[in-house]
Amino acid sequence: MGTTDDVRADLPAAMTNLAEDFHAVTERERLQLLLELSHELPDLPERYAGRLDQMERVDECQSPLFLAVEVADDEARTVSLFFDAPAEAPTTRGFAGILHEGLDGLPAEEVLAVPDDAPYRFGLAEAVSPLRMRGMVGMLGRIKRQVRLRSEALTAGGGA
Repeated sequence: MGTTDDVRADLPAAMTNLAEDFHAVTERERLQLLLELSHELPDLPERYAGRLDQMERVDECQSPLFLAVEVADDEARTVSLFFDAPAEAPTTRGFAGILHEGLDGLPAEEVLAVPDDAPYRFGLAEAVSPLRMRGMVGMLGRIKRQVRLRSEALTAGGGA
């Protein structure tokens, strides 16, 4: 990757803003920013609280992380994301926080257009292990797969 413009060129606006925040600070400060995002991850809504069986486990993550993806039956096919990860897993929660802040509320088309290498655009590969980065890549891949499946179901008239 070349310039910071290359790093953010094809990301949605909210993800671009996050990438800029991460690239504006030192490696150590990036970890602090990731920790802050872990604290900002919203609690699960009542329909998912205590019902992890209704969510998808992200096996690529070292810590237990579950996600649920909803696609609204509206013109934009608005995406809603829900994550559950233990408080003692701040890196995993921080990755989920990046994806939540960057993708939640976007139209399905924009979520599906996010490049698969987006997790590497935040300057975190130098700060965390490759195994942890694999977890964030896994989260994004599962989100995109769920968005695709749910959008297709809506188009086919099967509901999301």
